[in-house]
Amino acid sequence: MRILTLLFAILFITSCKTNPPKNTPELNPVKKKANINIDEDRLIRNIQILASDSLEGRGFTKPGNIKAQQLIASEFKRLNLATVLDEGYIQNFKHTYKGKRRQRMFPVKGKNASNVADTTIVGGNVLAMIKGKSNKAIVITGHHDHLGIRNGKIYNGADDDASGTAAVIAIADYFKDKTPNHTLVFATVDAEESGMLGSSYLVNNFPLGKENIVLNINMDMVSRNDKNELYACGLYHYPQLREPLTKINSTINLLSGHDDPNNKSQDNWTYSSDHRSFHKEKIPFIYFGVEDHKDYHKHTDTFENINQEFYIKAVQLIIQAVENYDNHLQ
Repeated sequence: MRILTLLFAILFITSCKTNPPKNTPELNPVKKKANINIDEDRLIRNIQILASDSLEGRGFTKPGNIKAQQLIASEFKRLNLATVLDEGYIQNFKHTYKGKRRQRMFPVKGKNASNVADTTIVGGNVLAMIKGKSNKAIVITGHHDHLGIRNGKIYNGADDDASGTAAVIAIADYFKDKTPNHTLVFATVDAEESGMLGSSYLVNNFPLGKENIVLNINMDMVSRNDKNELYACGLYHYPQLREPLTKINSTINLLSGHDDPNNKSQDNWTYSSDHRSFHKEKIPFIYFGVEDHKDYHKHTDTFENINQEFYIKAVQLIIQAVENYDNHLQ
């Protein structure tokens, strides 16, 4: 009986490894080092600059935010990437704050506080592309804004989301001499912390036509995790996107989850970052991110607190995802 039970257990375990249940969270059970060459030094240097005090937390509409836009545009130019826009790399957009919302964003004190005019501000996404064999586009995003200065403290936002922004540049660098099947659009978007204004504008004013977007790959907080875990969120909504992720080589534990509204044990990230703007338009997305850490939305989210080794591996992992989806999608 013990022998039969043991044989049955071995057969059962083997079958589970061969055909994992659909809700299995781990996507890459075989851990293998990625064979992806990137400019690691420049990746680290870019996140360090984006998270430096000189950019003052990259607050929406603030001078440090504009400096970040210019830095990203200069990197795209250095890589000799094609522009998506007639006017260059920066896609400016306007947004009008009205009523109470205006007072919350741009407070006015004193007797005039209850009688405040609407305020229109200007933000800026930074876009570049690599033309593919098809006009169908994969849009790769991260947000360059953060919380600025609050109560005299700079909220540098190293992980949130200088990490995603520098990763967008590194991924563009990796693909710059390649001809992908799809057109790759690289976009660092503004005003994520203010309601995903930049990504919403990008989707609804996409220069190549919104109908041509087949996938959004969004990165928001990808540079530190004590458990060596990175999540690929979105498979609950778009299960057809699972297979390309199972073919990724990485020593990072790539997990799925944080997207099932019926799973009360996890926060639902479906609407938590810029992929929301794509999902609302029924455009498939995969969102790469880590679970919240102790420095999330605090002034202690600094360059010194990121895990450089984990970050480099995460970017290499995401590059594989882009390659796999480029080959997998129609």
